[in-house]
Amino acid sequence: MFFGGWALTYPSPDPKSIKYVLWKADLYKLNLDEATGTMVGDRHRDKLVVGKTKAQLRDKFGSLLSPAGVSAYLRGCYQNSSWKDREVLFIRQSPWMVVFDGDKATNLVLVKGCGEQNSATAETVDLSNGKLHLQVPIRASTKKH
Repeated sequence: MFFGGWALTYPSPDPKSIKYVLWKADLYKLNLDEATGTMVGDRHRDKLVVGKTKAQLRDKFGSLLSPAGVSAYLRGCYQNSSWKDREVLFIRQSPWMVVFDGDKATNLVLVKGCGEQNSATAETVDLSNGKLHLQVPIRASTKKH
């Protein structure tokens, strides 16, 4: 009864859905594309990635792709971002980019809004207080007006 009410109150792809919560605890095999999509609304998503090794992330998410293995859009965002000189891997074909220091993940970046500026916008959550931080790298314009 309890789980039925939970499932009706928070249907997928809500980050509070029973399936997603159980997947985070490694108790349910959720479709990994659905999981990465649901992470967008999960304010505690960094806990799934930051501090984990590449092997642990592959166990959780399946494939991790180098920038060469993702779409031209994501690759362009990475190449023109403040992370371009850092080691990164993308979670599957999703816009989630993981920044590494050695074998440990140090940052989870939602790559979006690259458009004309071709830069990556990052949303990260401070694990100590749950506050969302938005980082928008801005490059100086080289166009003459």
